[in-house]
Amino acid sequence: MNDDLYARTTRNRLEIADFLESLPPGQWTAETLCKGWTVRHMAGHFVQPMLISFGRFFLTSIRYRGNTAATADHFARTLANRAPTDLISLLRQHALDRLDPPRVGPIGPFAETCIHLRDIARPLNLEADARQEDWLTLLRYLTGDRVAPALLPAGRLDGLRLVATDADWQHGNGAAINGTMEALTMAITGRQAALHDLEGPGVETLRD
Repeated sequence: MNDDLYARTTRNRLEIADFLESLPPGQWTAETLCKGWTVRHMAGHFVQPMLISFGRFFLTSIRYRGNTAATADHFARTLANRAPTDLISLLRQHALDRLDPPRVGPIGPFAETCIHLRDIARPLNLEADARQEDWLTLLRYLTGDRVAPALLPAGRLDGLRLVATDADWQHGNGAAINGTMEALTMAITGRQAALHDLEGPGVETLRD
């Protein structure tokens, strides 16, 4: 299972590098769905796990009182000072790196290649997207028994039934939320913009 995830993560990183290379310079300063981050910050975030060791990340987090999000923001902004061409090159150079972060494991880096790609593409109205099988893998993980709180807070899906409109997949009991696997994944991981692409009585519950 892990070998498959690593291979798909490598493939996605290389495709993201191609996607970033296709963007005109002006779009590197565009806002993403990650509040406060531009495309350039996101490119820095893509390479952060490969360039910043866990030990360095942990020591830096002490400055931010253990706040993982604030520490990640620090490194995204630091790495974003590099030229876009350097960030793209680094992503390609480290595409094969196998990461196994604490608490989340290989699914974490894999999830980021799917979700953060859409964090960039959605606001720019671009079609760049992960594969259907990748979204299905993520949905199965996110609705499983051992999901990492960093990816999906506990209780967020209580009383909701997720129904994919582009695959034979559904999960849960309660108020239905219907939409593509991409929109479902983006919405349940906190992307408010994706709620507009969903239908059903459970949408307002998820929004709240």
